Amino acid sequence: MRLAITGTPGTGKSTVAAMVSDMLGWPLIDTNMLLTRDFVLENDTDRDSFVVDIERAAAETKLPGDCVLDGHLSHFFPADFVAVLRCRPKELQVRLEAKLWSRSKVAENVEAEAMNMVSDEARKFRDSVGDIDTSGDSPQRTAEKVIQTSSGNLPAKRVNFYEYL
Repeated sequence: MRLAITGTPGTGKSTVAAMVSDMLGWPLIDTNMLLTRDFVLENDTDRDSFVVDIERAAAETKLPGDCVLDGHLSHFFPADFVAVLRCRPKELQVRLEAKLWSRSKVAENVEAEAMNMVSDEARKFRDSVGDIDTSGDSPQRTAEKVIQTSSGNLPAKRVNFYEYL
């Protein structure tokens, strides 16, 4: 099974993906590293990010049958289940500010989370998607929820934070 763990930056993807990978004994694929190593089209200096060729990356990358894909664009890669990590916007703002991100980058990502952007986008590309709210949960508990939801032992739910807009 290919399990993609995606979400807005700051929701806990990398920490949780590493835990899930260890718990399942599956290889961990860092899609951000893969994309910035092999598929950069240009550097967007205004947004302090890279523009990548995600379609080419998804088509050309050979993935193992069982693996955990980590990254905020991992839902573009072939996956059997996509876990979208979510976080209440106010808590996400605190997390991103702790990373010393610029105000504009924090605001952009908090707004994206409030608008359910990654969750909605994942559902456009994959049939089997579940949102996991990381707000107030430990990474260990979140990793357990990801495994339980992807295996069908917990229902795949939708989370929305529209009330923060």
